[in-house]
Amino acid sequence: MTCHNMKKVHDYLAVIDKVIEDGKYKATWASLMNHKVPHWYQHAKFGIFIHWGVYSVPAFGEWYPRWMYKPHEQKYGQYFYKYHIENYGSLKDFGYKDFVPMFKAEKYNPAGWADLFKEAGAKFVMPVAEHHDGFQMYDSDLSEWCATKKGPMRDCIGELKEALEERNLVFTTSSHRAEHYWFSCGGRDLDSDIQGDIPYGHLYWPSYKEPYDTQADYNYVEELDKDFLDDWLARTCEIVDKYQPKIVYFDAWNQTTAFKPYMQKFAAYYYNRGIEWGKEVTINYKFDTMMQSTAVPDIERGQLSDISPMFWQNDTSIATNSWCYNKNNNYKKTHDIICDLVDVVSKNGSFLLNIGPKADGTIPDKEVAILKEIGKWLHLNGEGIYHSTYWKKYGEGPTKTVEGHFTDTLREPYTSEDFRFTFKDGVLYAFALTWPEDGCVRIKTLARNSSHYCGTIKDVEVLGAPDGCQFQLCSDYLSVWAKGIVTKNPVCIKIHIE
Repeated sequence: MTCHNMKKVHDYLAVIDKVIEDGKYKATWASLMNHKVPHWYQHAKFGIFIHWGVYSVPAFGEWYPRWMYKPHEQKYGQYFYKYHIENYGSLKDFGYKDFVPMFKAEKYNPAGWADLFKEAGAKFVMPVAEHHDGFQMYDSDLSEWCATKKGPMRDCIGELKEALEERNLVFTTSSHRAEHYWFSCGGRDLDSDIQGDIPYGHLYWPSYKEPYDTQADYNYVEELDKDFLDDWLARTCEIVDKYQPKIVYFDAWNQTTAFKPYMQKFAAYYYNRGIEWGKEVTINYKFDTMMQSTAVPDIERGQLSDISPMFWQNDTSIATNSWCYNKNNNYKKTHDIICDLVDVVSKNGSFLLNIGPKADGTIPDKEVAILKEIGKWLHLNGEGIYHSTYWKKYGEGPTKTVEGHFTDTLREPYTSEDFRFTFKDGVLYAFALTWPEDGCVRIKTLARNSSHYCGTIKDVEVLGAPDGCQFQLCSDYLSVWAKGIVTKNPVCIKIHIE
């Protein structure tokens, strides 16, 4: 990046300060706590996340640009480094930047993507605008390392936004740039293409050594290069101004002490812009990046064990081992994904499911099939998901959700005794997460003698039951019989209450 581009960043910072000065929201937690979670977001429930970028070329994991330069790291680095050397040669002759011309997106069809996401039943879509690698998937005036100037030579984010909004899907996006500060720093310790004085704004800039030694240090770094922080703020506000996303999601490391005032500034700027546009907008954050009630907390690859009084989000991937397209992806079962969707909604959450397109812009067949199966399920059962709210109890059953980040593969399979509840317009929806072989479910929570007894049950329907159903309320259970249910996916029981 030239000094001219640095001046652009500084000019943008002046604009940011002016918008905050003139706007309702100020860069303080006290002011930002007046923010309200968008109504559309609380009703939508299901979105699609998209990890697609230069890292899709080697197709070996979205952290490729880090681990390829870390040959002495035992868990991942040795594995990635060996793969790179065997397939692309030395790091000095072929570094991460050399994948950029190979990222052509020649088969990218935003309209086709949008059609698929709509068929899947998603209500909002979140492509990654910039990942840790520092390559921007949008048209940036602040950097040369973006999709309109290198690689695809097209505005990948802008084209998708247009296609989504033509189909009444909500456009959202994410920034993962914070960890770019140190992401590829391993290259400085090797005979690689990351050496010497890296120019401001280059793809590899700044590649500083990690300013932390332990996980505690990782969370509480107090000082960072001001040029990087200023550049981060300008880049992120540029995304807001150019594309008007209704959510901006932030990945890890924005929670560090040094980032806090910049996060406050960004939130105030973004929320004030939302008022100008007449749009309900919000931020997704992890850990303690934001103060309670200033944005929507997100749990990565994990869930909650009970209902949260605050609206929240779970983001997880369609594959257990990767966020991007990976030649060795291990895909989850559709049944497990739908069960997680239902569990999250029953606990006052939103479910964000990630996919990983190939470098050419095509979505892998397995991912297409899973999305279509989810869409088919939502077409039948979505009335118990969309616009619903949590009930007095999230559910019942022996299978417990392991709470916290990175727990999405730890729970046991759901049984025929596991149920989740949602509520809407005087109707209680009970989801049988696994339908019993004998065709009869027994829901203890809804028994006549239960402390959660919900009133007079007027009628019961089992959505998708070819021959209808019968029900009986007794002291220990609400029993519901339905024949002909053959699906492996959750079954929605619609309970009309007086």
